[in-house]
Amino acid sequence: MIVYFGALIAMFMATIDMQIVVTALPTIAGELGNLHLFGWVGAAYLLSTAAVSPFYGKLGDMYGRKNVVLTAIGLFLLGSLVCGMAWSMESLIAARVLQGIGGGGLMVSAFAMIGELFSPRDRAKYQGYSSAVFALSSVLGPLAGGYITSLFGWRWVFLVNLPIGIIVLAVLAFAMRSRFNEKRHRIDYLGGVLLATGTTAIVYWGYHVLDPSGPDLLTFVLPLLALVAITLFIMVERRAEEPIVPLRLFGNSTVSIVSGVSLVAGTVTLGMFFYFALYMQTLTGLSPAEVGFLFLPASLTSMVISIVAGRVIAATGRYKWMPVVAMGIGGFLMLGFVLTNQHTPIWVLATMMAVFGISMGLQFQVLIVAIQAAAPLQDIGAVTSLITQARTLGASLGLALNGAVMIWALNRQTAELPADAAARLPGGLNGLTPHLASSLPGAIREVVLDHYSSGFNVMFIWVAALYFVAMGLTLLLEDKEIPKRA
Repeated sequence: MIVYFGALIAMFMATIDMQIVVTALPTIAGELGNLHLFGWVGAAYLLSTAAVSPFYGKLGDMYGRKNVVLTAIGLFLLGSLVCGMAWSMESLIAARVLQGIGGGGLMVSAFAMIGELFSPRDRAKYQGYSSAVFALSSVLGPLAGGYITSLFGWRWVFLVNLPIGIIVLAVLAFAMRSRFNEKRHRIDYLGGVLLATGTTAIVYWGYHVLDPSGPDLLTFVLPLLALVAITLFIMVERRAEEPIVPLRLFGNSTVSIVSGVSLVAGTVTLGMFFYFALYMQTLTGLSPAEVGFLFLPASLTSMVISIVAGRVIAATGRYKWMPVVAMGIGGFLMLGFVLTNQHTPIWVLATMMAVFGISMGLQFQVLIVAIQAAAPLQDIGAVTSLITQARTLGASLGLALNGAVMIWALNRQTAELPADAAARLPGGLNGLTPHLASSLPGAIREVVLDHYSSGFNVMFIWVAALYFVAMGLTLLLEDKEIPKRA
C-alpha cells in the first residue's frame, strides 16, 4: 500500500501541474514579458507529456516499473526547479518541456503500477481512487495556483513540487522492488520517435488551428506530417522485435474498442472544457474565477462516481454498462445545452456541470480497468500508455474540431445579425469577448447573445453526435466478467 499511495501522490503532482499554472500565467507574463508566448507555458507541458508516454509504458514492461518511475520523478523535479528559476518566457517554456517529459512518465507509470499491484477485480477499486485524485487535482490546481502566487510569488507554483517530490522519490526508492531481467532488450527507438512525431504534430495542430490569425501553411502541413509519421510507425512496428506498441494487441476486440472510445471521449470531454468556460462566461457575465466555481460540481461528482464505480466493478466484475450510460448521459446533456441561453439560471448550469461529472466518472477509470483486464500482464504498460495517448490526442482533436464547428456556426450567425448589432462587432461573433458582451446596450446585447448561443448550439449538437458514436462503440464491447485473479 505504501507503493500505491506513493504512486497516487506522484500522479497528483503530474496532473495538478496541468492546471496550477493557469491562474499564475498573468503574473508570469507580467514579469517575464513576451505575452505572445503565453499559451505555450501550458501547451509545452501537454506536448511533451503526449510524446513520451509510449516510451515509459514499454520501458516499464521491459525493465520493471521502479527505475522508470524514479527517472520520471527525477526529470519532473529537475524541470520544476528550472521552471522556478526561469529568467525568460523562453526558458520557462523549455523547462516546462522537461517537466512534461517527467510528468508523462508519472501518469503512465502510476496507472500501470496499479495494474501490476492488484488483481484484475481489485484494480477497479484502486483505479477509482486514482481517478478521484485526477478530479481533485483539476479542482485544486487553479485555486492553489492563485493562492500560492498571491502569497509567495509565481515561482513557488513550481518549486512547491520539490519537497513533496523528494519525499515520494525516497519512499518509492525504498518500498518498490527492482525487477532484474537478464534478457537483452532491443528498444524500438525508431518506432518511438515516429509515434512521438505523429502525436506531437496532432497535438500542436490542435492548438495552432485555433490561432485567430487564421489558417497558414502549418495548418495543412501538420496533419500531413502526422499521417506520414503514423503510417511509417505502423510499418516499423510490424517488423520490430520489441515494438513500442505491439500491434498484436489490437487483435483483442476490447483493446481496439476501448482505444477508439478513449479517443472520442477525449474529444467530447477534455476537449470541451475550454468551450464550456467561454460559453458560460460570455453569456452570464461572470468573472473567470466565478465561472471556475461552476466547474466545481463536475469535479466533485466525478470524484464520487469514480470511487463508487470502482467499488461496484470490484464487487460484481461487470463494467460494460458504465461507459454505455456515461456516453448516453453526455449525449443527452449536450442536447440539453442547446436549450440554454443568457437567461438560464446559474444553478441550472451548475447542475448540468454536475451531470457532466457523472458522465466522466463512469468512463475514465472504467476504460483503464477494461483495457488492463484484456491485456497480458507483460503488456500492462503498453496498453496503459495507449489509452493515455488516445485521450491526449482526443483532447487536442476536440480543441480543433469542436472549435472549427463553433467558428463556422458563429460566422453564419454573424451574417444574420441586424446591421446595428453587426456594426458593434468588428470581429463578428467570433470576436465577441465577455467584456465586449457586457458593454453592449441592453437591446443589442440580447440580439447578439441570442445569435451567439445559436452558434454554440451547432457545436453542442456536433458533440452530442460524437457522444452517441462513442456509445455505439461501447455497445460493441463483450459483456465479460473481470476475473478475481489474473
